[in-house]
Amino acid sequence: MSTEHPSLAVLVKGWPRLSETFIAQELVALEEAGLDFEIWSLRHPTDVKRHPLHERLKAKVRYLPEYLYQEPDRVWAARAEAQALPGYAEAYRIWRADLARDPSRNRIRRFGQACVLAAEAPAEVLGLYAHFLHTPASVARYAAIMRGLPWSFSAHAKDIWTSPDWEISEKLSSQHHGAAFGATCTGFGARHLQQMSDDPSRIDLIYHGLDLARFPAPPTREWRAAGDPLKLMSVGRLVEKKGFDRLIAAMALLPQDLDWHWTHIGGGGLSDLLQDMAQDAGIAQQITWRGACDQPEVIAAMRASDLFVLPSRVAADGDRDGLPNVLMEAASQLLPILSTPVSAIPEFIDSGTHGLLSKDDPKALAEAILSLAHNPKMAQDMAEAALLRLRRDFGMDPGIAQLVTRLDTMLQDS
Repeated sequence: MSTEHPSLAVLVKGWPRLSETFIAQELVALEEAGLDFEIWSLRHPTDVKRHPLHERLKAKVRYLPEYLYQEPDRVWAARAEAQALPGYAEAYRIWRADLARDPSRNRIRRFGQACVLAAEAPAEVLGLYAHFLHTPASVARYAAIMRGLPWSFSAHAKDIWTSPDWEISEKLSSQHHGAAFGATCTGFGARHLQQMSDDPSRIDLIYHGLDLARFPAPPTREWRAAGDPLKLMSVGRLVEKKGFDRLIAAMALLPQDLDWHWTHIGGGGLSDLLQDMAQDAGIAQQITWRGACDQPEVIAAMRASDLFVLPSRVAADGDRDGLPNVLMEAASQLLPILSTPVSAIPEFIDSGTHGLLSKDDPKALAEAILSLAHNPKMAQDMAEAALLRLRRDFGMDPGIAQLVTRLDTMLQDS
C-alpha cells in the first residue's frame, strides 16, 4: 500500500508510453514486490491508448515542466528554492561543465527540470532511480547532487549507444557524483558500461524478462503447410534502427507465386516514407499499417500470424536495439521469429534453434523469409524451442528480486 510520501522517486521520459511496456512491466512488478515510489515524468503522454498494465500501477505520477517556458512561475520558484539547498553550487558547477561540452537547449532544460524535482520532491525521498541513462539520468543526477541523495539508473539501448563517452564515464564515476548502481537489460550493454565505469561491480545485468502471467497461454496452432498463404507481422516504431525499410525492400524481392501479407503495428516518424516505399515497390496492397495498438491487440495479431519479423539494424547515429521485449512476446505465443544478430538479440535467439537471425540486407531477409515459408516444420520446431527458452531462462522474477535488493540497499545507505 502506497504511503503519502514514498522514499524513492522514479524518473521516466514519459508516462504512460505504449512503446515502453518493459518499463511499465518493471514498475508494476516492483510495486507488487513491496517497493513504494512516486513517478516523475519529463514529458506528458502523447499516446491515445493505454495498455492494461498501466492501469495496474498505483504509484502517484507527477509531471515536470516539459518545456521550461511553459511554466515559468513554477520553474523560477523552484530554482530559488533549489539555490538554498546544500548541494546546489556543486550541481550548478557540474551542469556548467556539461553545458560547455553540450551547449544545447535540452541541456538547459535538464537543469531546470532538476531544480523543480529537487525543490518539489518530498523530504521523505531518500534516493532517485532513472529509466534511461541520457536525459532522465541527467535530471536525476543534478537533482540528487542538490539534495545530497544517491541516484541510480536503468539503461537500455539508445541511451547507451548515442550518449557521448565523456557523459557516460562521469555518470559512472564516484568522483563525479556518479550513480550508486546501474542496471542494464543486455549482456552486450552491461559489458560496455562495465568497461566505462570506475567500479564495474556497480553495473548489473538484469534482463527485463517477461511476466508470463500477463499473457494468455500460447494458442493451439494449426501450422501452415508450405503452400499456404504466409501471414507476416512486425511490431516496432517506424524508426531507422528497426530496419523496416530493408524489410519492405526484401518483401519486394519475394517471388510472385508466394502468397503473403505483412501487418505492421507501431507508430513513428518514418510512416509516410515507408508507405511511399511500399507503394513504389508495388506491394502496398499486401501490407496493413495498423499504427499504435494496445497489448491485447498486439497479442491477438501475434496469435493470428505465421511469422514475426524484426529486422533490427544499427542506425547511422549508432542507435540500436537492446533485446526487444517484443521478441519474447512473440515467443510466448508460439510465433516463429525472424530477426537479425544486432546487439543482444542473439542472447535470446540462437539462430537455427530458437528462430532465424539474418543479415539485415534485403536479399538476405528475403531468402530467410522464403526458407521459413518453404519449411514450416522448421519454423514450428524453432518456435517451440523459443517458448521453452523463454520459460526457462527469461522469466521476470529473478531480475525484479535483484533490482529490489539494489534499490533497498541504496535507500538504506542514503
